[in-house]
Amino acid sequence: MNVRVIRSLIVFFAGLAGAAGVALGAAAAHRVDDPGLATAAQMLVLHAAAAVAVAAHLRTVHERPMRGSTVWIAAAVLLIGGALLFAGDIALRGFTGNRLFPMAAPIGGSTMIGGWVVLAIAALAGLRRG
Repeated sequence: MNVRVIRSLIVFFAGLAGAAGVALGAAAAHRVDDPGLATAAQMLVLHAAAAVAVAAHLRTVHERPMRGSTVWIAAAVLLIGGALLFAGDIALRGFTGNRLFPMAAPIGGSTMIGGWVVLAIAALAGLRRG
């Protein structure tokens, strides 16, 4: 799979996460009295924007197929995947009282943190390559 396709997939899933974040924010403001929903909405929108920024970076810096881009792609996947898992668990609890599975939100949160760490590593690795 080339960088262009992966970039498009990152933006696709970031778009879905952003839309879900706005929808959860609206539900938190108007329908469901659960403060966790607002947090879930913020995490989705924030991490969706970060993933779009990673995709933009891939477009401007890594045009050659996969050269140096793997770590950036991993960061985007961790950011979006973690946000979806974290917010999905909190939203499910807010709407139904059930969980996705035990420890889903903490695992999602840890995955988001990992995504930010991988993003920092990718930036430093880019400095080394010059």
